[in-house]
Amino acid sequence: MQGLHTLDYLVFLFYFVIVAGYGYWVYRRKKQSSITASHDYFLAEGSLTWWAIGASLIASNISAEQFIGMSGSGFKMGLAISTYEWMAAATLMIVAIFFIPVYLKNKIYTMPQFLNKRYNSTVAMIMAVFWLLLYVVVNLTSILYLGALAINSISGIDTTLCMYVLAIFAIFITLGGMKVIGYTDVVQVFFLILGGLVTTYIALNLVSDKFGGTGTVSGFKLMMQHANDHFHMILKKDNSNYMDLPGLTVLVGGMWIVNLNYWGCNQYITQRALGADLKTARSGILFASFLKLLMPVIVVLPGIAAYVLHQQGNFQTDLLQNGEVNPDKAYPVLLNLLPIGLKGLAFAALTAAVVASLAGKANSISTIFTLDIYKKKLKPEASEKALVNTGKIVVVVAMILAVIIAPLLGIDKKGGFQYIQEYTGFVSPGIFAMFILGFFWKKATSNAALFATVGGFAFSLFFKFLPKIMDLSFLAPMGFAKANDKGVFEIPFLDRMGFVFIICVVGMFLISLIDNRRGVTPNGLEVDKKMFKLSPGFAVGALIVCGILAALYTIFW
Repeated sequence: MQGLHTLDYLVFLFYFVIVAGYGYWVYRRKKQSSITASHDYFLAEGSLTWWAIGASLIASNISAEQFIGMSGSGFKMGLAISTYEWMAAATLMIVAIFFIPVYLKNKIYTMPQFLNKRYNSTVAMIMAVFWLLLYVVVNLTSILYLGALAINSISGIDTTLCMYVLAIFAIFITLGGMKVIGYTDVVQVFFLILGGLVTTYIALNLVSDKFGGTGTVSGFKLMMQHANDHFHMILKKDNSNYMDLPGLTVLVGGMWIVNLNYWGCNQYITQRALGADLKTARSGILFASFLKLLMPVIVVLPGIAAYVLHQQGNFQTDLLQNGEVNPDKAYPVLLNLLPIGLKGLAFAALTAAVVASLAGKANSISTIFTLDIYKKKLKPEASEKALVNTGKIVVVVAMILAVIIAPLLGIDKKGGFQYIQEYTGFVSPGIFAMFILGFFWKKATSNAALFATVGGFAFSLFFKFLPKIMDLSFLAPMGFAKANDKGVFEIPFLDRMGFVFIICVVGMFLISLIDNRRGVTPNGLEVDKKMFKLSPGFAVGALIVCGILAALYTIFW
């Protein structure tokens, strides 16, 4: 039944008071010590603990697109969609070992700053403007709108009103600065995980009850029995979802580009660790990696449970949209089955995920605009206090723009998670190529970086529309193409990303060699092998993560 009861609202109110009260307490403590330093406001420099960094990484990452979109993908294709979460756990280890030391050693605080220091101001400014547009027009709006739709589906509260409330709540947290965001994210993650686990527990028990089993473990075994095709991590070429997750590409191909770009070259994410020392940053990222291993239990298993129940005759009308089954309705349908009180907890978990993501994204928008555009180009002489005030104004303006724009974009939740991944993939290969060569190849030049930026996007478009120009069936035996429902052979978007990345790397290599011969001297970064040395504790933790991942992929291959 849709709607919340009084007890649900009381549980949600408890969550709101805890987050708001704790955030205000952190803000007051910070204000007494340092409020005007821009690095303190934007990065919480030196004040976030490892557990705050790890929790903030997850809270900023998990939002409506995971709860709703990934559960929908779980309903549609099964456990295989978990590769985004589990490969992220492995990726975080690489970021912690190789990326973060380079950022911290070179005192990099924003991604455009890295590009300016490594390449030139033109590349940095192009990407700063691009990231601002992407974050405001795509990310902020989609998080806000999908979050409002999800909350509307379980509470019955008007979608527009949900957007306003979410935006105001996020602004309240964001204005306190990165430290407030970081520490309130710890509370957000607690509610997110607790509420998510409760939903999974109820879903597994519903499956168990349906088949006469007893308990959560029984429910999981029955799911594997009645939906065995939904418990394979590596999809075969004849699988209808192969275009989304093309076989071994998730282990040795484009999935690495998706994750390394997201976790290693993304202001929104790396900002959490850039204000800490190396040991603290690495410990926080390791903690986030362990939490990532848990995420499929929260966001994928409920979708598979909904699929099993739907196959047995449940939710026949609840999942329909325009006469067709919409997988993205799976999670809201399950939430509406929760008992009074627990529904309020799940409601709080979903709200926590959305608000934390909004706050993190808004802070990144504020940081890039203030430090990379306002301070560098508009008002270089601005005081620390002026920078902080500008950052706060940008937060409010960005959120207002998102509220206004979101309903006009026609954002459709159907296949939401995969949709977001594919269209982010148009720019990821070029950006990642530019970053990875910028890190570890001193000869890479700014002209080469411009090629990766513009050329990466152009080649992504080329491969997207190539099937309309020529027959790609010759790629099918290798698994790099599959016929769609019209018989046209298309390249899976993860494979497209791999192809474009290789082209960008080769192009950057050749352009850089030409520039080098012409006497162009690239700007190098300070890189020392000692930076990559691991502490025994981190090394053990990383090995445990890798061991768990190996076991998971072996069991569910």
